[in-house]
Amino acid sequence: MKESRRRAPASRAWGMAVGLGLRAALFALLWWVLTGGATDSWPVGAVIVVIALLVTLGLSPFGPGRLSLIGLLRFLPFFLWHSLKGGVDVATRAFRPSLPIDPCLVDYRLRLSSGPEAVFMVNVASLLPGTLAARLDRDRLQVHVLDQRGDFRRELEALERRVADLFGASLRAREPEV
Repeated sequence: MKESRRRAPASRAWGMAVGLGLRAALFALLWWVLTGGATDSWPVGAVIVVIALLVTLGLSPFGPGRLSLIGLLRFLPFFLWHSLKGGVDVATRAFRPSLPIDPCLVDYRLRLSSGPEAVFMVNVASLLPGTLAARLDRDRLQVHVLDQRGDFRRELEALERRVADLFGASLRAREPEV
C-alpha cells in the first residue's frame, strides 16, 4: 500500500513535467514560425516562451489527461496544412474578386464538452479556409463563412475530431439539427 502511494506523486510529477515540456515545445515552435526561424531572435524568444508558460499555467493548470502526445502529433500537420489552405484561400479571394463569395452565419452544434476543448476549437476554427468563429454559446458555435456553398461542415467536423483526439476527449453523439 505504501509503495503505491509513493508512485502516485512521482507519476503525477512526471505527467506535469511532460505537460510542461509539451507546452514549452508548442510555444517554441510558434515562436520559430512567427520569426521565420531567425536564430538571432531566440534570446527574446526564450523569455517570451517562459512568460507564455507562466500565463498558461495560471489560466489552465495541469489536470489528468489534458493533452495526448499522439493526438498532438496528429493535430500539428492537420493544423499547419489547414492554416496554409486558409491563408491561400483568403489571399486568392482578395486578388481574384471574381471568385464566388456568398457569406452567411451558420450554427454548428459542437459534440465536444464545453471547456478548454471547445474554446480551443473555436480559436482554431477561424484558421480553416473561409471561416471565422463568431460566437460560442454552450454547445453551439456560430461561424461566419465566406461561401455557404462550400463544404465547411465537413471541415468543422474534421477539426472537432482532431481537437478531441488532441485532448483525449470523447465526442457526444451527433444530434439531429432542428
